[in-house]
Amino acid sequence: MSEVIERAYAKLNVCLRVLGRRDDGYHDLESLILPLELHDTVTVEPAETFSVTVEGERAGELAAAGGETLVAKAAEIAARRADRAAASARVVIQKRVPVAAGMGGGSADAAALLRALGSLWGLPQGALAEVAAEVGSDVPALLAPEAVFVRGRGDRVAPVHAQPTIWVVAPLPFRVRTPDAYAWWDEAPVTGSDPGATVGALETGRLERLGEALFNDLQFGVAQRHPQVTEAIEAFTIAGALGAIMTGSGPTVVALVSGEEHAQSLANAVPGSFVTTGPPRTMGYRSGVDSLPTGLET
Repeated sequence: MSEVIERAYAKLNVCLRVLGRRDDGYHDLESLILPLELHDTVTVEPAETFSVTVEGERAGELAAAGGETLVAKAAEIAARRADRAAASARVVIQKRVPVAAGMGGGSADAAALLRALGSLWGLPQGALAEVAAEVGSDVPALLAPEAVFVRGRGDRVAPVHAQPTIWVVAPLPFRVRTPDAYAWWDEAPVTGSDPGATVGALETGRLERLGEALFNDLQFGVAQRHPQVTEAIEAFTIAGALGAIMTGSGPTVVALVSGEEHAQSLANAVPGSFVTTGPPRTMGYRSGVDSLPTGLET
């Protein structure tokens, strides 16, 4: 096999419920994660050494944020799992997903690399899932380009049969470090309601109910320090969004809409925003996952 090309889909957290800080420094959480059509492209081919080249419209943002460290970490761990002396591959990333924006760009790239290395090195899906959990909290959820419900620190993953949705995305012109977002939650911990209603609304395609059920426990702490988050949510709400929240650790704000015309209206109302869909229209790979958590079956 000469090369493998994988799409690294951005994600949004349709809901994010933080349950508390763990002894290992992570946080227990529950989250409904939806992959989006917006994606990076990861091309991997055999080589004598390991290298990563980042190209595309957001390559400069990634360099300013410290580079694609999760990709290198994923390659190193996967090489150990494959009993290889070193991670030897040439990786080229076409970067389109906003960087340090709560959209999982780095984790999605790492997950895409693992899928590619699985093909090149013959690693089974179960091994890839174990490597993903070691690489980072969001990586297991993004190993398969499908909607999932995650628990634990993000390593317990279950599939969700999401109906198609359209979202308007507003990246904000600053970055939020994930450890900072969780530290701010620790200062004023508030845990949202059971996410069953959010999961049910996404699975049945009840858009108005889904808009009402969006929530993110990290949003308050980030918005306290960055009022632009609240301003973007209010702008989307005034423009008629079915619901709007910050995604992940922020600062990106996403708004749910009822259709393409509605989406364009909201995109025009909030400068710098763009329209995308979820889940992706092209979904092929599926990682090993467990069953839905109790009370969320439909």
